[in-house]
Amino acid sequence: MIKNMVADHAKWPAKDDPIFTIAGKAQAAEKEFGIENVINSTLGALMDDQGKLVAFKSVYDVFKQQPDEELAAYSAIPGMPRFLEAVEKSFFKEFRPKAFIRTIATPGGTGAVKHAVWNYTNPGDQILTSDWYWTPYQTIAEEGGRNIATYELFDSQGNYNVFGFKKRFKELLDKQNRLLTIINTPAHNPTGYSVSNEEWDDIIGFLKEEAMDPEKRIIVLVDAAYIDFAGVSDERREFLGKFSNLPDNIFIMAAFSASKGFTMYGLRNGAAIGISSSKEIVDEFFSACLHSGRATWSNGTRGAMLTVADIINNQDKYERYINEKTTFNNMLRRRANTFVKRAEEIGLKLVPYRDGFFISIPCEKPFDVSKALMEENLFVVPLVKGLRFAVCSVSEAKCLKAPDIIKRSIENNL
Repeated sequence: MIKNMVADHAKWPAKDDPIFTIAGKAQAAEKEFGIENVINSTLGALMDDQGKLVAFKSVYDVFKQQPDEELAAYSAIPGMPRFLEAVEKSFFKEFRPKAFIRTIATPGGTGAVKHAVWNYTNPGDQILTSDWYWTPYQTIAEEGGRNIATYELFDSQGNYNVFGFKKRFKELLDKQNRLLTIINTPAHNPTGYSVSNEEWDDIIGFLKEEAMDPEKRIIVLVDAAYIDFAGVSDERREFLGKFSNLPDNIFIMAAFSASKGFTMYGLRNGAAIGISSSKEIVDEFFSACLHSGRATWSNGTRGAMLTVADIINNQDKYERYINEKTTFNNMLRRRANTFVKRAEEIGLKLVPYRDGFFISIPCEKPFDVSKALMEENLFVVPLVKGLRFAVCSVSEAKCLKAPDIIKRSIENNL
């Protein structure tokens, strides 16, 4: 009896995505016990205090005004030109680096990650990121025959482990002569850490030293999917200006996600932004991504692109959007502050948090603790090194209660 037909490279174990599996259990518990009796901190989407998905009215009012034929039509393969211009305007704001920049549309920030992995590494290469990382990085890497290598994200003082990054980076670059590193900042998923301007200065200084060998190829993917929910106003964008006048063999990519910043989760709208001191390098980036995009998803969602462009390029619409986003960003910060403060009061150890949708709790038996917490109707995502709690989806009142329950469960599962 024939057991399989797929090619060797496509043989993967049958398994469900753990985040969506646990989210499904949480939703079942909400139906059985009532949403007020369940703490569901699974999916990385902004929810209101009643557990309803936040969809910015300032965005969807514009989306619904798009003519039907615009919503139905194909997009230009690289993305609608006015969308691409608007993305750069919104992403960089006053911190646009002195560099050549080109942008191409992708299905969410995930598409930008796929472009970086596929177009800037060779089969068998190792890709460097931190030991706390978004697990689809591994999925995307292994799909293309690449591997993930890690360094410890935090030093003993709870700051970004620049020393560990440098050591591991140099080891891999000397071995491969080409290295893609993914730095998920600001508002790192899953820890909520944001690399500081001073830490960026240290990183960039090191990369310039390594780039003195013209045979080396250094590629940095800044996964900035959560940048619109990081810091106050535009303080977390300042580092973008530091990508000015870099050596030609350092190429910067940024992953932009309208899924987060514009609450367009299911519309799959994002972009990959290429930054280089060389026009030839960004033109090469555009051509490579255009080819691989056509070969994978063809083109993106026209209506979503036009909506983003219309908002960013219209002062009244943009101000309305910014005001609404600020309101929910303030709500997010209140939730996070409440969780962190209560954790400090009871002695629940957290991974250093600065911004964003998630807070992580170090834990020796994350899967056991996660399973035990389900019995108390508290749902978290177990990771290799701990638990991910999504403050984006949990009310402030529940963020106050959750640390006590989590601490008790960790102690019971030592």
